Amino acid sequence: MGAKRLVAVLVTALLAGCAPATAATGGQAPPRHAPEGTYAVGVRTFTLDPTSARPLPVTVWYPTRDGAVAPGRFPVVIYSHGLDSLPELHAGLTTRWAAAGFVVAAPAYPHTRRGAARFTRADVRHQPADGWRLIRHLVGLDTRPGDPLSGHLDVTRFGAAGHSAGGFTTAGMFTSGHSPRLRAGVIIAGGGLAGSFAGPAAPLLFVHGTADPIVPVTVGRAAYARTPGPAAFLSLLGQGHGEYLTPGRPGFAQVLATTLDFLRWTLYGDPDAARRLPTDATSPTPGLTHYTARQSP
Repeated sequence: MGAKRLVAVLVTALLAGCAPATAATGGQAPPRHAPEGTYAVGVRTFTLDPTSARPLPVTVWYPTRDGAVAPGRFPVVIYSHGLDSLPELHAGLTTRWAAAGFVVAAPAYPHTRRGAARFTRADVRHQPADGWRLIRHLVGLDTRPGDPLSGHLDVTRFGAAGHSAGGFTTAGMFTSGHSPRLRAGVIIAGGGLAGSFAGPAAPLLFVHGTADPIVPVTVGRAAYARTPGPAAFLSLLGQGHGEYLTPGRPGFAQVLATTLDFLRWTLYGDPDAARRLPTDATSPTPGLTHYTARQSP
């Protein structure tokens, strides 16, 4: 089956059974289209639970117009960094998502971020709970009087995305009983944690370099094979652990186009974005990317 046919199947699956449902009724939400053009991008920071055992600094990028939050409600993407990293090091990608009409909230995890006083990679297993803590906070913030983002967050449509350890964190948010607010995931150079890919089926996009020396592509492929819902896999042929996330580097344009249309499709319900997915990965450089997609078994 060709890529276009596979995506046609995925579009049908999403609009028939996996599309975001309305919060009030649980019914089918009609397809809509993501914003056209781009917004200017604002940024703010805050610390969630600053006096707790796990204070969580958060960077938020959001669409603006005329110096204020742009009119409307925007789906929210929780973005998780990798080991020894920080949210701002991923701004090349996250600011472009915000410019396209998403609010992107990126936590700096207590024990895996760069500069952590007690760095330990084992803490990754606790980070999915931090992501959910942030989601709950943002749901409350949307109704907080006086907050600039109040009334601008589509709190029925969350996505999660992350790179490396952040990709594992993202997978770990899709566990049994997870809230249906979480509608889609983008796992970049990552794989699954114990208990991942359970609960309400959600479309997932995997992005992985085929020569990744840190998280082998076989790990991402194994996670892809475990997903119960619609899924897609973008391979960066011959690339490593994330150089394709840097603007101007080979593969960045294809990763940006593919992730944006995946988020437009899954969080805005935009069927035109889904139909563009096979060509988003097309590159004038032969042998740069490979895109596959499948419906749930």
